Amino acid sequence: MSTAAPTTSAPGAVGATDRSGPLQVLLRRRGLGKLLLLAVAAAVLVPIAHATWASGAWPRALTVDLTEPLGDVYTWIVDHRDSHPLFIYFFGHISNGIVESVRAVYLVLLAGGWAGVVAGAALVAWRVAGVRLAVLTAASFGLCGLLGMWVPTMQTLALMVVAVLASVVLGMLLGLAAGLSDRTFRMLRPVLDTMQVLPAFSYLLPVAMVFGIGVPAALIATVIYAAPPMARLTALGLRGADGGVMEAVTSLGTTARQRLFSARLPLAREELLLGLNQTIMMALSMAVIASVIGGGGLGDRVYQALGSVDVGAALAGGLPIVLLAVVLDRVTGAAGERLGAQAEDTSVLRGGRGWSVAAVSTVVVALAFRFAGRLEWPDGWTVNIAEPVNTAKDWMVDHVYTGVPVVGGTADWSAHFTTGVLNPVRDGLQWMPWWSVLLVVATLAWLIGTWKTALTAVLAMGGIGVLGVWDKSLDTLSQVIAAVAVTLIVGFAIGIAAARSSRVERLLRPVLDVLQTMPQFVYLIPVVGLFAIGRAPAAAAAIAYAVPAVIRITTQGLREVNPTAMEASKSLGATSWQQLRQVQLPLARPTLLLAVNQAVVLVLAVVVIGGMVGGGSLGYDVLYGIAQNDLGVGLVGGIAVVCLGLMLDRVTQPTERRAEKGA
Repeated sequence: MSTAAPTTSAPGAVGATDRSGPLQVLLRRRGLGKLLLLAVAAAVLVPIAHATWASGAWPRALTVDLTEPLGDVYTWIVDHRDSHPLFIYFFGHISNGIVESVRAVYLVLLAGGWAGVVAGAALVAWRVAGVRLAVLTAASFGLCGLLGMWVPTMQTLALMVVAVLASVVLGMLLGLAAGLSDRTFRMLRPVLDTMQVLPAFSYLLPVAMVFGIGVPAALIATVIYAAPPMARLTALGLRGADGGVMEAVTSLGTTARQRLFSARLPLAREELLLGLNQTIMMALSMAVIASVIGGGGLGDRVYQALGSVDVGAALAGGLPIVLLAVVLDRVTGAAGERLGAQAEDTSVLRGGRGWSVAAVSTVVVALAFRFAGRLEWPDGWTVNIAEPVNTAKDWMVDHVYTGVPVVGGTADWSAHFTTGVLNPVRDGLQWMPWWSVLLVVATLAWLIGTWKTALTAVLAMGGIGVLGVWDKSLDTLSQVIAAVAVTLIVGFAIGIAAARSSRVERLLRPVLDVLQTMPQFVYLIPVVGLFAIGRAPAAAAAIAYAVPAVIRITTQGLREVNPTAMEASKSLGATSWQQLRQVQLPLARPTLLLAVNQAVVLVLAVVVIGGMVGGGSLGYDVLYGIAQNDLGVGLVGGIAVVCLGLMLDRVTQPTERRAEKGA
């Protein structure tokens, strides 16, 4: 039928047919005044800027060379690390405490032996979520040993335990302060917002500069990266406590402390568990990335293997990371669902009795294997997958990289993507005069937000030029833009299919679950095997990392469209395509904008890490600075990454969503 489905200006409402195009919608939402003001500003500023900076290159007069002062800072730190009171009595004690804590956990894991650790992990999973997850947990830990990665797995797990505990304590303290004080909440909100959009790589060099290369620097970087989700969700849980319950508790004459422990915290338990889940996943991701600054464990195995392009060794170290991520995600997720459903333990071993049995069983198993002299994973129980994986990779080089009939090979795809997409986008950005880039950034940020948003975005982008890495940053930006475009095309298409078919959603769910729990580092392994090294592989890893989030958000947004609007359009004879185009997509606009924002943030995080596989630009500068102890290059690159992430967040995150995050 030719009748168009109704669309409305208010979500969920049903009214007359609206045939307005994107421009009319933009004018109606943001007002003609903004566009007119932007046009007038452009008409005045563009000729002046063109006359003043005709070359278009970032002016040297507006550049500050930080290489020498940062080099002086690094030299001072190295010279005084063993003598200055700040390092001896403050940073030194922190560093020693971290080393001793991680070592203590590691020794406990070794003392328990492989059998005790497997039994303990399986019994915890059993108490939280039942037999199926217990079997999955035992199998996952067993596979870590089978791959010959038992000791590195225990090293990573020890670092994880201490990092998560520190992140949870710090996050809860900040969350309590923000949840109980409006002033503290307003102060912390922009800080937490900013920290959550910064790529993980940007934390490494400043921490390594103060604490040196090693476990303390890795753990501090992990805590800084993983604590914000706990802080934010704790604050939101406390502030979102049911008003009626709080009034009833207050009317009983309780003190503020009693209200906190008897009402606020119990009411916020779902948010607290979600915060714990997010903190664990982010801590694992960062603990692996922190191998670049001496974190050791599984991440170090992957990092060393990627450096020598040894795909087999990288996969052997990467699989245990994935297994750990899946197990930790399932266990904490099951705990949250159990509390959320108010489930009661109906088993014979209820509550404390069940946990006592689990603890005693773990100790018995550990002691039995200790007395038998079998604490270490048996050498005969290992499988070397590196050689067959590398053999398969060599076969792919010979048969799949190039020369495949009709479709071509992966090397051909990589070359075409580089020459047909990455190079033109990079050349186009670098061709644009610097002031026109700032004008475009200001326009996008103001149209989607406010003048404050635009000012923040322009200052962040301008800071990149001041640092003297304008062209390198535009190269990184071109990779982000190209990868985000592909991510959105693929993610929206699959998300729409999943939203319109429950069968497709069910088939995708386990795949998306696994992909979303994999740390960023792991995505580099398959792309190296498929595409070798270069900018295209870095973009491919970023796309693979970001697509699952876009699919999930798109599917959720389309499924949550007001059923009344859908029924009304259907009753008017709208086709399925008309419903999607004129009802679902317009009403799901805020959710789709969130998907765009998340795609940008996630892609940037992996594009920067892609410096390890030939991505170049800012990611390479950070890596070079860490490897060569060149603070001038590394820290400038890290600051530029921060500025780029802040700018991209501001031009893709609408004001309404920003307010919602802080609500």
